[in-house]
Amino acid sequence: MPASDLKSGVGGRYPVTRETIHLEDAVILQHQAMPADQYLMRLKAPATASAAAPGNFIHLSCDPGLPMRRPMSILRTDPDAGWIEILYKAHGRGTRLLAMRQIGEKLSLLGPIGVSFRPDPERKRPLLIGGGVGIPPMIFLADWFRQSRENYRPLVIMGSEVPFPFTPIPSRILVAGIPDGVIAAMPLLEDWGIPNRLCSGQGYAGCHAGLVTDLARLWLRQLDTVALRGIEVFACGPEPMLAAVARLAREFTLPCQISLEEFMACGVGGCAGCTVPVHTDQGTAMRRVCVDGPVFDAAQVYTD
Repeated sequence: MPASDLKSGVGGRYPVTRETIHLEDAVILQHQAMPADQYLMRLKAPATASAAAPGNFIHLSCDPGLPMRRPMSILRTDPDAGWIEILYKAHGRGTRLLAMRQIGEKLSLLGPIGVSFRPDPERKRPLLIGGGVGIPPMIFLADWFRQSRENYRPLVIMGSEVPFPFTPIPSRILVAGIPDGVIAAMPLLEDWGIPNRLCSGQGYAGCHAGLVTDLARLWLRQLDTVALRGIEVFACGPEPMLAAVARLAREFTLPCQISLEEFMACGVGGCAGCTVPVHTDQGTAMRRVCVDGPVFDAAQVYTD
């Protein structure tokens, strides 16, 4: 997908309309339990896989006995093979029921939903920051940068206060501005040749013992004025982290796009149950996270 397509929204659909969302019976191809009640699921969903872009999500039926769907970020897609992957944590009734589903079963899926990230083709050094269940959209976006012909050079920083849903490995990719002992990395990103580092306050080996924004600040501080003009920030994670990322972007005068997480009922813009206040030139307006987002300009969401 060329950068111009992602900039304007997939297939020109910005904002997204309900007519662009597919309903399909997705078949579970893989379902793997990870540490800390985390699960990786691969679903055969060709219509969604062919249309999804980084930042989009799906609305998934977790169990036949549970009428309400659950929103799930997309981790990866393979349009040719027709599958998507999601990474979720079993922490409520719906996701715990989902964790019991078996390979070969079908799940009703709505997707892809939402406004995607819109990278600036003039800024070639994107900084991707993911926290907890906000990690999947950053992996999807990193994969898009990897496959783009625009010569992007992303850096991915991820944090978690529970064990990561993968086994960290020592990075082989040097990153200026990152402390020498901070070498823990995600194997998949390493295989892709994308520099990445991990953060945690839990004392995990090789991780930065602090916040993702603290490590990002160390990296940004060693860049000169010219280099900073090439940086654009993207983030997804818990609300306090996103607020801190927005402050970091203001500190260095950087554009920043964030993907919000919000409880939602219909997921397609009808119920307006997932609205958030967004600051515009005309004043504060209420926007639906499901279809007006989930990706927003951080400066419009966080003003302090």
